[in-house]
Amino acid sequence: MKNIVLHDYFESLEGGGRLSNVLAHGLNTDLGYGFASNGHPFIENLTQQNLMAYSSIPLWRQFKLAYAFSNRTKFLENYATVIYSGFYTPLAIQNHLNGKNILYCHTPPRFIYDQKEFYLKRLPAPLRPLLKAFINYLQPRYENSIAKMDLLIANSENVSQRMQHYLGKQATVIYPPCDTKRFIWLGQDDYYLSMGRLDPLKRIDLIIKAFLKMPDKRLVITSGGEELPKLKKLANNAHNIYFTGWISDNKLAELVGKAIATLYLAKDEDFGMSPLESMAAGKPVIGAAEGGLLETIIPTKTGLLLEPSLPAICQAVNAMTPKRALAMRNSCETQAKRFRTEIFLEKMREYVT
Repeated sequence: MKNIVLHDYFESLEGGGRLSNVLAHGLNTDLGYGFASNGHPFIENLTQQNLMAYSSIPLWRQFKLAYAFSNRTKFLENYATVIYSGFYTPLAIQNHLNGKNILYCHTPPRFIYDQKEFYLKRLPAPLRPLLKAFINYLQPRYENSIAKMDLLIANSENVSQRMQHYLGKQATVIYPPCDTKRFIWLGQDDYYLSMGRLDPLKRIDLIIKAFLKMPDKRLVITSGGEELPKLKKLANNAHNIYFTGWISDNKLAELVGKAIATLYLAKDEDFGMSPLESMAAGKPVIGAAEGGLLETIIPTKTGLLLEPSLPAICQAVNAMTPKRALAMRNSCETQAKRFRTEIFLEKMREYVT
């Protein structure tokens, strides 16, 4: 019997979807998902199970995904092992109780646990009861599904600690794969690069405010997200700040490969793939001293870790001169190789086969 990887959905080029693609190709499995955008590159050349659970309406989308994985995954009976990736896929375990079930946990749902108040406050007051109702619906089903897993894998020690704290479960840590063949040194241009998705938890606003105070330093923000209009307004057409929006994988690798250094200040990041991709290209990282970055960045050798504030960011950028960044190149590339795709697949293969 064949195996299958289940992922919530494929819409943008996010890390969980990329990891699911690597798993499906590397372990020769099928791929199942709630929905996918047209022509999404992570689902190409794979045998697929599409639940067609798309909705553009917030909260209704999440409910549709939870319902679909709970009730439309009878096909899992045809698979020996299921690897679950995402918040909603674990609910499908009730349709695969006679095979092996492995959760690769990027994080327990943060809107249920450690960031519940943050997500509630972001909603208009009339919609908050709906999110509370959805949490009351999902949380017991999610926790019941986790309890049935044969193996729990966390993508970092940080996430493993969250799982222990909120779910009372221990997990094996297997770090996500870094594509060290795609992210390579291509030279050194005159800009610093922000790679974080444009949402409040990534603190892109702090980075922009810092570069507004440093008009002699050039910043390229290469990502998209809901905060784009707000952040563009904040940047106020500053001559030294440039937004690319969502770009192709090849263009992203080119921008990383030619930067001086990258900035990644996400709040308590689960793991943080972007900093690894930066180091793979020989580029040091100016990062937040919290979350998964504490496990990947070696202070003063592959980057600078700081408590996010405007003075600290400005100080770090000024300290990370092109000459200093270049001197860190070899250490960055060496560190990234510890997380290369081959090592990830080798460790996963031990548990799947």
